[in-house]
Amino acid sequence: MGKEKQKEIVQKLKLIGSWLEEKKGEDLLLLDVSKLSNVFEGVILATASNARHAKGLADYILEKVKEENWELLGLEGYQGGEWILLDLNDVIVHIFLEDIREFYNLEGFWFKAEKVEL
Repeated sequence: MGKEKQKEIVQKLKLIGSWLEEKKGEDLLLLDVSKLSNVFEGVILATASNARHAKGLADYILEKVKEENWELLGLEGYQGGEWILLDLNDVIVHIFLEDIREFYNLEGFWFKAEKVEL
């Protein structure tokens, strides 16, 4: 991946992170996984206080994605609200309830990824 594309991904991660922060998403973790994945370049992990909050975060991201005219490839877990995954093609957003996030420990899976500061 070229430097320009990487810069774009970092900017996208920061923008999505700021949207999550705006709506009180907690424990935000923005990761550049471009050197570790051939499928996507960025991962965002966020914690919601409850299922309603998780759905609200997802709704807000979906609204903003539409405004930005970005591609949404998939949405999983919205009904239950415990772990919502938004596939934005080059960035994957995970919104968890705290206990679910701890159980699956994606931070551990992506421990080699480059952290992006918000």
